[in-house]
Order: sequence, then structure tokens, then C-alpha cells
Amino acid sequence: MTISGKTLGQVLDESPFKSFAYSREVIRPLDNPLYPSSSLVVLRGNIAPNGAVLKASASKDRSLLKHSGPAVVFENTADMARRIDDPDLPVTKDSVLVLKNIGPVGNPGMPEAGLIPLPRKLGAQGVSDMLRLSDGRMSGTAGGTIVLHISPESALPESPFGIVRTGDFITCDVEQRILRLEVSDEEIQSRVDERKIEITQSVVEKKSQRGYRDLYIRSVNQAQDGADFDFLTASGAE
Repeated sequence: MTISGKTLGQVLDESPFKSFAYSREVIRPLDNPLYPSSSLVVLRGNIAPNGAVLKASASKDRSLLKHSGPAVVFENTADMARRIDDPDLPVTKDSVLVLKNIGPVGNPGMPEAGLIPLPRKLGAQGVSDMLRLSDGRMSGTAGGTIVLHISPESALPESPFGIVRTGDFITCDVEQRILRLEVSDEEIQSRVDERKIEITQSVVEKKSQRGYRDLYIRSVNQAQDGADFDFLTASGAE
């Protein structure tokens, strides 16, 4: 309802400056969408139990919207920068590039670093797109078959995404909304348990941090909750 006492749809349809039914063409009903499918899709699976986001309309190779391939894992942006163009990097056009630790906690700050570049040697072969995964963000104008916002992010001890290793097969099926690590549940749990011990030991050795950085890391929510401070949400900090 608007200040005129009429609905927005009524106001639009009564406008003298129109060449079509604004209320039905600008804001479409569910049974008559502008496009047959969404440009953004949410994927879920054992690698992203809390979800991940893919801009399917930005894919440059539609065959990658249903793809399975071996992972090539980069632990962080520094690792990626150091190895991505290495001629000896064990990567093919069917590989799945995985970039960890660019989420809300891991970076920290969830930067727009999800546009993983293609290895130079594959670009020289004419490869224009690959399936790429990360827990970070990227610009809305960027293109490629790139899965982002994977949650829980790799920096968290319980994250299945955090235990992905080079050589593991990963399946992405956009039609089925699936993102899956082709590893048994038992193996995933074993890796998570092992990683929790390693992270706990490393945390004990670290000096406690202070200031805004520590506040942010302790209080930021995961991507599916907006990567906002938990104490600013309606439910407050847990």
C-alpha cells in the first residue's frame, strides 16, 4: 500500500506514461517469471552442508554445470599466487580448482578473491573456463563457473571444505543443486577429527589477539547468515 491509498500495482497501471502493464511486467507473478530459471543457484552437499552459491548464468562453459573432476587445492591466496602458473602444476582442463581460507574468518573478511585465475599453461591451450570453488566472494561482473560462499568455511575446524585434498574428486550438478566431495562419510569424519586436533594444538601455541581483528574473528557469522557480527543480529550472540 502506498501513501495514495492504492497498491503499487494500481499506481503503476494508472500511470499515463506507460506502454505496457507495469504491474505485471516489472514485477512478474510466480507463474510468469522473466526468465525460466534463476541466474543464481544455491548448491548443497557434503562439502557445503550450509550451502554455496553459483552464478550459473556467468558460466562460460555450460558443460561445467554438471561436472566431476579431481581437485587441485590451494590453501590460501599466497599459495595460489605462488603455484597457479607453475608449469609443473598437476592440472588439466577437467580439474576442479579449490581455494581455501578466504571466508569471513579465514582471510579474515571474506574478500572478493573468489575469481580464481586459470593456470597459464591451460590458457595457452585455449581453456576459457574451469570449475572453481572457494569460501570467498567475487565481483558481480566477473564470469566463469565459480562456486562461492561455501559454508561452513574452510577455516573452521568442523568444515568439510577444509579437509579437501588435491586429487579428491568433486561433483557439481547445478540441475540437482548438488555440490559433493566423492569421499566416504567415514573418511570425511576421520579427516575432520584429525584436523580438529591439529587446529586445537596450533591455537594453544598462538598468542591471544586483541582489538578489532580479534572481535571480528570471534563474532562474525558465516556466509549464509550474512557474514555480519552475531551480536548485531535479532537473536544476538550465542
